[in-house]
Amino acid sequence: MSEMLVIVESPAKAKTIGKFLGSKYKVVASNGHVRDLPKSQLGVDVDHDFEPKYITLRGRGDVLENIRREAKSAKKIYLATDPDMEGEAISWHLAHILKMDANSPCRIVFNEITSNTVKKSVKEPRAINMDLVDAQQARRVLDRLVGYKISPILWAKVRRGLSAGRVQSVAVSIICDREQEINDFVPEEYWNITAKLKVQGSRKPLEAKFYGIDGKKLDVHDEKTANDIIARSGKEFTVSDVKTSEKSRHAPAPFTTSSMQQEAARKLGFTTKLTMLIAQQLYEGVEIHGKGTTGLITYIRTDSVRIADEAQKAALEYISDTYGKDYVPNKPNVYKGRKGAQDAHEAIRPADIRLTPQEAKASLNASQYKLYKLIYERFIASQMTEAKLETTSVSFDANGCTYRSAGTKVLFPGYTAIYTEGRDDSAEEEAAIPTVSANDIFRAEKVEKEQKFSQPPARYTEASLVKLLEEKGIGRPSTYAPTISTIIERGYVRREKKQLVPTELGFVVTKIMKENFSDIVDIKFTADMESKLDLIKDGEEPWKEVIREFYGPFEKTLEKASESIEKVVIPDEVSDVKCEKCGSMMVYKMGRFGKFLACPNFPNCRNTKAIVEKTDVNCPLCGGEIIKRKSKKGKVFYGCEKYPECSFVSWDKPVKEKCPKCGGLMVHKMGHGGGFDACIAEGCGYTTKQNKQDKKGSEE
Repeated sequence: MSEMLVIVESPAKAKTIGKFLGSKYKVVASNGHVRDLPKSQLGVDVDHDFEPKYITLRGRGDVLENIRREAKSAKKIYLATDPDMEGEAISWHLAHILKMDANSPCRIVFNEITSNTVKKSVKEPRAINMDLVDAQQARRVLDRLVGYKISPILWAKVRRGLSAGRVQSVAVSIICDREQEINDFVPEEYWNITAKLKVQGSRKPLEAKFYGIDGKKLDVHDEKTANDIIARSGKEFTVSDVKTSEKSRHAPAPFTTSSMQQEAARKLGFTTKLTMLIAQQLYEGVEIHGKGTTGLITYIRTDSVRIADEAQKAALEYISDTYGKDYVPNKPNVYKGRKGAQDAHEAIRPADIRLTPQEAKASLNASQYKLYKLIYERFIASQMTEAKLETTSVSFDANGCTYRSAGTKVLFPGYTAIYTEGRDDSAEEEAAIPTVSANDIFRAEKVEKEQKFSQPPARYTEASLVKLLEEKGIGRPSTYAPTISTIIERGYVRREKKQLVPTELGFVVTKIMKENFSDIVDIKFTADMESKLDLIKDGEEPWKEVIREFYGPFEKTLEKASESIEKVVIPDEVSDVKCEKCGSMMVYKMGRFGKFLACPNFPNCRNTKAIVEKTDVNCPLCGGEIIKRKSKKGKVFYGCEKYPECSFVSWDKPVKEKCPKCGGLMVHKMGHGGGFDACIAEGCGYTTKQNKQDKKGSEE
């Protein structure tokens, strides 16, 4: 019998923590939420002060039975779910199911899953924080009221399967507004004039751009003016002014959830969803060769840039030992969080500064390594000295035509020795220019003109959308990834070369929302609501009072909208697939589990087809092609295209490479320590994970 029972959310987390606590502790996982509002109904009693109707989630029966069984024989129960509002609510629901006193010291939290931190937290249990629980309940109820009250109207007036949401509807509206700006944009012609000046002793010319006439700015909007300026400039360029100055560039703050998502999108090409998936694995624990299973980074849902004194001290020692004392600031760097930040946790940082990305690389898959390296280097950079730069601006006179050239020289790299921030634009920093003095004369090798047109504002990427949502106070760090996934899955937005492009459906739904539910898609209203929800978290506002204040006007808007919105017909997108039953070109439809193909002659022709996603891997049974499919519950699996004649099926994704041991089919599996490939041939047992370990052993 275990003396202590510790309940966490995920099996991966349970495995990691179980190794730290020893035999006196039994660690089990709830697999996330155990109680929630029912999917089949509103689940909020609007007639009785918005009381939530919680039910045990389907599929959690066996999990809860196991937890109850372990709880009966345990002397003490600790609830160790994630250290945020969602985690606090899960602990509260578990306490209710297990008939525990929520005010007793039963809740333990830790910001990083390392041996010392976990053991310390067990010695410092506290009561469940009901302010956090109430804040989560308020968000859940508010989102349910918005989603379940507006969505049926969209089903009736547009099509089934649509949804509205407190954050998602604002996000779609923002993307649609930007697209409208792009469509309405009228480009203006302008001309750039660049002189390429000969530099003594250098093959590379010095570029100077036309600025104006006699030092006054002049924009060139036609070719004739450009030609006149080139003719007037001639070939002799005299230095009229030189300005040199030094500036410092401060290191960026360590990652918050939002800045991590943005930088992973810019530098690694990760979607927000993938970033959070990989970050969760790094937080919960990975099997590190020679160290066992351990968490590599601190908690991943945070808007704080604060770090622990102990972590800062370790970083400064590492910087001094690795880069030298000149890279250690005189005073440790302290960062100010954005306005409205909850600051409940530290920033995202490595749990152990001694575990460098290079040392961890052999134990991580490619995505885990890239993200860990990004987090590690950003944190180290955040504790380093400023970069010192020298900027030089040179003005040239060419017969009254003013040209300018600017350059930057690094005097001391500081934090840039390890890290440079990604950018949303493609602008490059100016290179250093040669030493020049007033009245120096340069000869132009050529003076070129180039026609340009002003560009519309750029479409949002996932990175720039997350940045805007955070700046405007819309949603919270944990909501950005699921929000973007939802608006893409609903067909409101599509990804196009990393850009988020609204669909016709997105425009239609946004128009309906703006005309009938203007508050829901209003940025200021949504941000103000976030502030009120934060007051609940801080214990300054009763959660039901916030819901009451919202629901009164909202209910009247619903009644009016239901009557005034007219039916909207959106023509289906035609595919290039011909219906084999009637010959018509099939159209794309949106179903419960995503897009599928259907005959447009319904109900006379009821032919439908799944949209086939090929894997370019042959079936090991019959040689046909393996394709991606979905089960009735929406779970992805892989099967032969010749089904039902061929019965091959796999839950794991097949890979092109054949097994080097037997030539059989290999599939990609997601393991606790990261992904690996494995042969499925009976009796083979080959895995790339085992092969890696064998190689490592032979090297040692």
